[in-house]
Amino acid sequence: MSNISEILRSYSVDEVWQRRLYELLHANPELSMQEEETYSRLMMELSRFDCEVIAPIGKFGICAVFENGQGPTVMHRADFDGLPVTEQTGAPYASHTVAKTADGQTVGTMHACGHDIHTTALLSMCDFLDNTREQWSGTFIALFQPGEEIGAGAQDMADGGLTEKVPAPDVVFGQHVMPGRAGEVMSKPGPQFAACDSIRIKIPGRAAHGSMPHNAIDPTYTAAMIIARLQAIVGREVDPADFAVVTVASMHAGTTNNIIPGEAELVLNCRFYSDRVKAKVYSAIKRVVHAEVLASGSLEQAMISFFAHGELLDNDEEVFTRVREQFDGVFGDASVTADPKTVSEDFPVIGQAYGAPYFFWLVGCTPHDVWDKAMEEDRVGEDVPVNHMSTFLPEYEPTIDASTRAGLTAALSYLAK
Repeated sequence: MSNISEILRSYSVDEVWQRRLYELLHANPELSMQEEETYSRLMMELSRFDCEVIAPIGKFGICAVFENGQGPTVMHRADFDGLPVTEQTGAPYASHTVAKTADGQTVGTMHACGHDIHTTALLSMCDFLDNTREQWSGTFIALFQPGEEIGAGAQDMADGGLTEKVPAPDVVFGQHVMPGRAGEVMSKPGPQFAACDSIRIKIPGRAAHGSMPHNAIDPTYTAAMIIARLQAIVGREVDPADFAVVTVASMHAGTTNNIIPGEAELVLNCRFYSDRVKAKVYSAIKRVVHAEVLASGSLEQAMISFFAHGELLDNDEEVFTRVREQFDGVFGDASVTADPKTVSEDFPVIGQAYGAPYFFWLVGCTPHDVWDKAMEEDRVGEDVPVNHMSTFLPEYEPTIDASTRAGLTAALSYLAK
């Protein structure tokens, strides 16, 4: 295999184009599954490359297929949706756009999760590979995905004929900017992002006048008992060596001051690194909910429904080993081992749709002095803006450089001659 560091030095992406593209994307974010203008911009950018563009796949999904002789097929995914967050970074290219959510609310929009970096890096990879065809052989597929923030975009592409329209990859790659020293490439085998589900629980009761609690079955009290018992599931039923989170994200009951309501609703958010632990916790949640409803005297059953599902992001160990060796060679001390993160992603859906192994790594985006000081004082959550905050803004140059080179390094680990 050719030395990947030498290949990376053989061609330079136009930094002026790259920066303008990033700032344009950052200034014009669109909400999940509403990314019509971003879709058009990506189609325009891809038109200058020697590739087959397959679009739309689902609503706004795009694949650009670069064929270059015999060899493996490598896919790299980038997401491109924004968030309903009003930007407060003070950047000269900050977003001032507003949009309507699905329920009709007008909100500010922002690339508060780094998807603009991901997309710029993948287009830069396309530019590089299109201009260095003598250095690699095989097929490279750039997959641009909408709707990641609501966990819908990858499945929308799969349902929209992804596997029928686009060649099957031998391996699928992806990356995400995260708090950490800007330019560091953080990777690990096995669980990287958590599996997640949200759970809606409808708790039955019997309404009555507030002055007559003996005529009621108070679902608010039942909900309080359930909340207390839920906290004991992780603390008393899950092995301390395992990871699980059960968060009561919302609780709602009643609409006025003098009526005991007829029902209450809880919404939970749960996260895991193990399907075995997940199954145990979900069984315990159902047991607790039904038992507390029965203990309240209700003859009705609670209704439990699951939504906002996220698969465990579980990196293939063989792929990790192959690419990590190249990361170490290209990035040296800036190639480090990642910690597992409790956030979730719909990236695994792409690999699962094809039955292909996948590998997903992280790229640090925080100025070194800010990160090191925050770590020293144990104030990362307070002094370092994190993804989804209104002040989240990657340090551009080291972050885009590392994201572009990491993506190319992974692809060339398979495609380099």
